[in-house]
Amino acid sequence: MEQMIQTRSNADKSDDSGSYSLEDLDLEGPSLPGEVIVKKSVENLIDLLAAEIVVQATLCVRRFGTFHLALSGGSTPLPLYERLMYDPNCRSLPWAHTHLWIVDERCVPFDDERSNFQMINETIVIHSGIPPEQVHPIAAMSQNAEVEYEALLRELLAQREAGEDRLDFVLLGMGSDGHTASLFPSHEAINERVKIVRAIEADNVDPPQRITMTLPLINSAREIAILVTGEAKAPMIERIASGHESMDELPIKGVIPTNGSLKWYLDAGACGYAQ
Repeated sequence: MEQMIQTRSNADKSDDSGSYSLEDLDLEGPSLPGEVIVKKSVENLIDLLAAEIVVQATLCVRRFGTFHLALSGGSTPLPLYERLMYDPNCRSLPWAHTHLWIVDERCVPFDDERSNFQMINETIVIHSGIPPEQVHPIAAMSQNAEVEYEALLRELLAQREAGEDRLDFVLLGMGSDGHTASLFPSHEAINERVKIVRAIEADNVDPPQRITMTLPLINSAREIAILVTGEAKAPMIERIASGHESMDELPIKGVIPTNGSLKWYLDAGACGYAQ
């Protein structure tokens, strides 16, 4: 893992176990596609990512009148969502002009603790003042959920001029198996090229039925941010950086913006630094 991460100074310093100390290193990230941002602590990483969302939202509202934000569920982004609500530096985020989308959803009711929207609703929606009509959960229990969500996305994004009819900011996570959204290794949905929303059934996840944005929609976004934290994710980050495996094996490798930017937000643990 030390070979994956380069350092600008103090590369000869280590503790008795051979692991580098954070105080001795100016952190650099692994070789990943796009821009790689590494911070020693999750708190510092969240500061930077929250500020980036505020900046992008402000710029988009100024230019287009709206900001289309797609968020992921899970425990990793929860501190970010909380920061957006309580940090005075985030108060300028223009929620009144924001459309909030969900990257993927489990096929469970909204009051189920496994629902991605439940967490986002409790953390952001009820506190932000965003207009209810601009909050777009996935009605995953509907038999036509994928069709309905794709139709709504196309309808609202089409209100912009051609070429700008896309999501402005997509926040993704990454599983320890290399999946992102609900695009899992070896699943045929990874290679979807027509539909921008898919219903899928996956193995070894609870529940197996999901509704997910697909790579064509994700990759068309103006900015894609991948937030990965914790030592448990370090082996997967190393595998991605090695470049030897395909996106069918590691779906996160299919995140390749077509006309936008990709930024990885990693903490020290995810990069394999000893803490």
